[in-house]
Amino acid sequence: MLTNKSILITGGTGSFGKQYTRTLLKRYNPQRIVIFSRDELKQFEMAQEFTSPVMRFFLGDVRDYDRVKEAMEGIDYVIHAAAMKQVPAAEYNPMECIKTNINGAENVIKAAIKNNVQKVIALSTDKAANPINLYGATKLASDKLFVAANNMVGNNPTRFSVVRYGNVVGSRGSVVPFFKKLIADGIAKLPVTHVEMTRFWITLQQGVDFVLKNFERMKGGEIFIPKIPSMRVVDLAESLAPGKEIEIIGIRPGEKLHEIMCPADDSHLTLEFEDHFVIRPSIKFHQKDFDFSENGIGEKGMPVKQGFEYNSGKNPHFLSVDELVEFDRFAQL
Repeated sequence: MLTNKSILITGGTGSFGKQYTRTLLKRYNPQRIVIFSRDELKQFEMAQEFTSPVMRFFLGDVRDYDRVKEAMEGIDYVIHAAAMKQVPAAEYNPMECIKTNINGAENVIKAAIKNNVQKVIALSTDKAANPINLYGATKLASDKLFVAANNMVGNNPTRFSVVRYGNVVGSRGSVVPFFKKLIADGIAKLPVTHVEMTRFWITLQQGVDFVLKNFERMKGGEIFIPKIPSMRVVDLAESLAPGKEIEIIGIRPGEKLHEIMCPADDSHLTLEFEDHFVIRPSIKFHQKDFDFSENGIGEKGMPVKQGFEYNSGKNPHFLSVDELVEFDRFAQL
């Protein structure tokens, strides 16, 4: 599907963008891969690793519509990964978070429609479901924008969908590299926010593969959610530093004890497939009547029970300490 196509990744110098680029170059023969981001140093460093002639590096900010529109000329597929993601930073700098995560989403949508992009997938987060922090609230607004964008296209071929998943093992700024640094520095006790805290757990490659598959599955307007395991943060600490003491430091501003990916309030819109869930649009699109119970590759889903909630604390699949060790090893391959 992506062979001889031009693909643009916003925020492409991040952990996801790099792994997505590696995968595209390994599995497909794309015409162009455009990395759109605002950090010239990260682009320079990425260009040293990715030397294929199909690579293009485009400095710009998703807050700047004209620049986004220019970058999308001739693009077939867009992955929107650019976001302000750090929960405490968003709480202390709310307008900056809004400008990037909401205004930036609007600019990506407008630019994609203007350039007749075929398909756009926006990356979301479990924090967008029943949000209690600003980061989650802005990503919920972004999700709503991308879903509703399918109503704005008219006769334009562009379609928009969203992928929502949980914490990515080892991604930049996440808990695993944070813990590993503390361990390497010889810290006596690992800081854990709460003894009962849980999170959904996915590797970077699993996230990339899920996005790639959903370009084939999507009709436009879906929120795709993978079925993935949960982990307990205390078990994660044990897997990384067996026997080391932990120190309970309390939940940080805007942090949840457990995360949610399919809220109970959306259960009437949620379909369960073999390895993922789909939250259907709450609005009806003009001149379109998609049957989301069968996706673009013929997979069929069934409605979940009323009140169903996909919650990291109630997940039927929890990773053991040994499985977390293996998960971390796999994530580094």
